[in-house]
Amino acid sequence: MARILAVDDEESILDAIRIGLGKEGHQVTTIQDPRKVDMPHLDYFDLILLDIMMPGMDGFELVTRLRRATSVPIVFLTARTDQADLVRGLGLGADDYLTKPFHLAELRARVDAHLRREHRGRSELLTLGEIRFDLSAKELSCGERVMDLTPTEYAICEFLALNRGHVYSKEQIHQAVFGLDARGDPSAVATHIANIRAKFQAVGEAPIQTRWGVGYLWQ
Repeated sequence: MARILAVDDEESILDAIRIGLGKEGHQVTTIQDPRKVDMPHLDYFDLILLDIMMPGMDGFELVTRLRRATSVPIVFLTARTDQADLVRGLGLGADDYLTKPFHLAELRARVDAHLRREHRGRSELLTLGEIRFDLSAKELSCGERVMDLTPTEYAICEFLALNRGHVYSKEQIHQAVFGLDARGDPSAVATHIANIRAKFQAVGEAPIQTRWGVGYLWQ
């Protein structure tokens, strides 16, 4: 069972999420007014589902605030399909997005993929030069500095680092991170990698390389 927070101004959407995920044994807390999200206690939740178009405070502003308070996976539920909006959301700290209208089976599969990734029970360290992975805590450090990565950004880095020297396409990375049954858009991987590179550039590192027309590798 997981504790899930769903924020959406449409009561019918929240009811569908609560019933659909409740049947899987998850405990779902729903909020219609994004201004009422309890920021100090967000670590109670294992995953957050978040609408973009909401009155009072849109999802972009809320995800920015959420990322200051928690590192749990955040999945946008949105009717907006403009690529610029989706890229913006991922850049602000969202891990994934699901386009409305969506089937409950697809929502369950996406939620399960994120939860499986969050609850792996390994306790190992991987050191590559100045970069160190704590595979149990799901933390990546560069020197003495812990990198501020979203769960999806960390998962991409871990996958490429554990398979360093090998080139993987966006589709292969997407499947590795979200599972073989993942139904999201693999093109989002490029946005995540661009965000990862910007964060590494700030500390003088560039471990992820591009093989044009093929994919990405850690070297």
